[in-house]
Amino acid sequence: MAVRRRMTAGVAVVLLAGALAGCTGGAAPAAGPATPSAPSSVGASPTDAAKPTDRSPHGVLLSAQIAMQTARRAKIAYRLGQDSATGLLFWQPKTALQIKRSTPGTSEQLIVMDTTAYQGGDEATAARLSGRHWEKFSGAAGPDGHREVPYAGLFDQLNPVVALAAATAVSDPVLVGEEKIDDSTVQHYRVTTTAAQYAAAQTQLSAARRQGLESALAPGGATSLTLDLWLNDKDQVVQLRRTGAGPDGSADDTVLYSDFGGALSLQAPAETDTADGGTRSIAPTAR
Repeated sequence: MAVRRRMTAGVAVVLLAGALAGCTGGAAPAAGPATPSAPSSVGASPTDAAKPTDRSPHGVLLSAQIAMQTARRAKIAYRLGQDSATGLLFWQPKTALQIKRSTPGTSEQLIVMDTTAYQGGDEATAARLSGRHWEKFSGAAGPDGHREVPYAGLFDQLNPVVALAAATAVSDPVLVGEEKIDDSTVQHYRVTTTAAQYAAAQTQLSAARRQGLESALAPGGATSLTLDLWLNDKDQVVQLRRTGAGPDGSADDTVLYSDFGGALSLQAPAETDTADGGTRSIAPTAR
């Protein structure tokens, strides 16, 4: 169901809306690997008492890191360049993603479960694969022999913890002010950084993933990157936006988050409805 979001305080952002409770189109996915949902005893955010007492812009962004690490998962809607989709994102304890493209001209879906990905779920894929609706990919083996996460470039652009790592690495974040998204009051924060600094802050990622993230965030050779974050009263990121411009192009990405830590789950498609697609690199999303 689409959800319309509006912003006040003079901020105009192209917003996406919607949520994907499960795969649709093509054959319905059957039970697969265990869902990466967190135990029900884990709260969606730290209590007020657990929040850092430093409520400066930098202190609040540090608190947001704790809140999002605790939430672990959310519904998302995004626009990255020309690519847009809605779905589910799990960033802890394991990587998982399920999206349905909303880009005009495609109804393709993507499911990523740790080191395995499934793409398709539509009739066009079934026609190409002799009736099977999904193409299955494994992550390529890294230098240490461990398999990488397919589509990690996309995942790293959507992960709010990655964005907050970049934001807290900046020494002078700014509180833009109080605004409204839907009928909720949010706090708008802004940092100015670069694609290189954004990627370098991700010490938890491999060198290959940091390099891929840097490339994805600097289309057209953008040298400066503005990261805007809107936080709710629990210091959770409900929206982020990245903008930047270079001599040959620009970046303008928006990601919306909702239903933090809810009863979200996903399943792999039935093996009988998949075809082997080989390995897939961690290349960033095409724009």
